[in-house]
Amino acid sequence: MDGPGDPPEGTPEGVPAGGDDEYRSVVFDESFVRAARLQELSASERMGDHALAVRNRHLWSRVSTSRQVIVLVILIALAFGTAVYMGLRHPYKDPVVPVAEPMRATLVPLAPHDPVPGGSAQELFDRSSAAQFRLGAEGVNLPAARSTQHFSESQVMAALAAAKEYTVKSALDPAVLTGGAQRTVRLLLDPAQLDQFDRSFDRPVDDGRHAATGWLVRFDPAQVALVDTPVRTRGVFSIAESGPATLEVSADHTFVYALRPAKEAADRSANADKSSLFTVRRVMKFRFDREGLQEHHLIVVQSYVQAGPESCSADDEVYLRPLLAGQQPDGSVPGATDPYATGSATAAVCGSLAVGAQPAPPGR
Repeated sequence: MDGPGDPPEGTPEGVPAGGDDEYRSVVFDESFVRAARLQELSASERMGDHALAVRNRHLWSRVSTSRQVIVLVILIALAFGTAVYMGLRHPYKDPVVPVAEPMRATLVPLAPHDPVPGGSAQELFDRSSAAQFRLGAEGVNLPAARSTQHFSESQVMAALAAAKEYTVKSALDPAVLTGGAQRTVRLLLDPAQLDQFDRSFDRPVDDGRHAATGWLVRFDPAQVALVDTPVRTRGVFSIAESGPATLEVSADHTFVYALRPAKEAADRSANADKSSLFTVRRVMKFRFDREGLQEHHLIVVQSYVQAGPESCSADDEVYLRPLLAGQQPDGSVPGATDPYATGSATAAVCGSLAVGAQPAPPGR
């Protein structure tokens, strides 16, 4: 009888039989083979625990990707915050732009020693120091614009152009001169000065801050009328930096007006015998910052006005008060002041017109 581990056909030839067969350990008996049946998993079983491992690995991959995105967002936020912090604390500070200061006005009436000469406007101009002046805005000439240390040539030109526009509108516009609307002048001002400007016309006071005649030249239309002939004008502009963020333009101009009494305004002829000349010298200082240059706005820093012939007692914070042909000042007359002279304008409460500042009598 064959042993339990022998094949059914018996032991092959040449292969020794017995318990010492070296391959006996790898030969499976029939009971082992029956017990080791292969079993194929169903589809639902394959989708069970085995599929769960695959899904878990996929979920973990998505979690890792999300964490990477979160870390990246945090790094970007930190970098942006650092850049903003360094930008706010950088050592190079922008120049400080000064706040618009109130306009300071000085009005000096110039009184004549003799009665005011009268005649036709043309004859009066020909006999006066204004004979060589230019007509109207032609006498308001700009210098060549050159760049400064902190401002370009175009910015300097913009400042000069705004200063010229203010000068022309405030001293040559007939509507302004006769006490009309001052809106054209107001539009040129920095918004910070509008309250002071408005108060100067609504509630004018001779306090060096709120005189309407500090902002512009104007006459009382109930007393004075303009003769229909051009104003004679001469003057200069100069420009300088007052700091890295501001430009200052100085304007020194003399204007000579032909006037007559308002009651004779119906006679528009320039040859009327009741005409007289009135001279105004204005020294204005304007300031500009970069925003003002872009917006075409200026700040009036200072206004120094000499005007005559007037009486020293003239109340001229609302209107200038000219002495007309044949009139003479009331009260005493101080030392002579020449409004046609150039150079530094000296401060005074009242002055007197120099002899050459009025038209020479006919025949001289």
